[in-house]
Amino acid sequence: MNRQSLTMFNVLSSMVLLFVVVVTLYPFLHMLAVSLSSDIYIMKNEVTIWPKGLNVNMYKLVLGDPKMWVAFKNTLVYTVLGTVIALIVTSMGAYALSRKDMAFHKPLTMLIVFTMFFGGGMIPTFLVVRSLGLVDTIWGMVLPGAVSTWNLILMRTFFSGIPKELEESGRMDGLNDIGIFLRIIVPLSKASFATIALFYAVGLWNNFMFPLLYLRSPDLFPLQVLLRNLVLAGSVSSGEVTQIGGDNQIVEESLKYATIMVSTLPILIVYPFVQKYFVKGSMIGAVKG
Repeated sequence: MNRQSLTMFNVLSSMVLLFVVVVTLYPFLHMLAVSLSSDIYIMKNEVTIWPKGLNVNMYKLVLGDPKMWVAFKNTLVYTVLGTVIALIVTSMGAYALSRKDMAFHKPLTMLIVFTMFFGGGMIPTFLVVRSLGLVDTIWGMVLPGAVSTWNLILMRTFFSGIPKELEESGRMDGLNDIGIFLRIIVPLSKASFATIALFYAVGLWNNFMFPLLYLRSPDLFPLQVLLRNLVLAGSVSSGEVTQIGGDNQIVEESLKYATIMVSTLPILIVYPFVQKYFVKGSMIGAVKG
């Protein structure tokens, strides 16, 4: 490939990526602008990506709702607990699959990969969860999705790239399989753990299908169910809504966007802190094995 072709490729790639960035960021910026704008500018449809007539009443209303804080606490518990359990189970399974000398290595690997393409379905899964007594409990939110086959394979590939000489040296020092995993494999796999943890955390934070299926008590609802009820049903129970603005529909739209922003920002803040591990872990797990 000559320099001219390479330059043209870079230009086209940059244009495509710029378009993707604009398409991705515009709805987010628009919701932020609407949630911070005064009602009169929203009714005139003058708000695009920059707020007009700064107004934080919607955020005061959202953050002042006790249900929001209960849902936020539930979401935080589900995300932290679910991510820890998923990391433990996934990493141990991935390490076992990375050992070529494990009994029934190939059949077990094929069975696990099979689940990436075929599943039991929603109804059989619900029946299993109900038979285990996990319905309307915290465990019903974190155990059914504790293992992702894709994350398991990705971590297994990462573990397979660790030099076997390190394990042999550990055995010479008297370590068993568990000791090698905890003292050698885990410390060398921080990038992989951070990447997989981010995948699990984002999935648990944004998950609303499990709550709809397995939760019955409103006290256990996470943010996503509260957000879904507000966005789809459009139900606003607070009497302050009609006092904030003159048009219920416009005020409810601002309230919905403010709720979306409050429920989305916490998980977005995590990305900058794990970005370097995310890129490194994804690349190494993708090319080694």
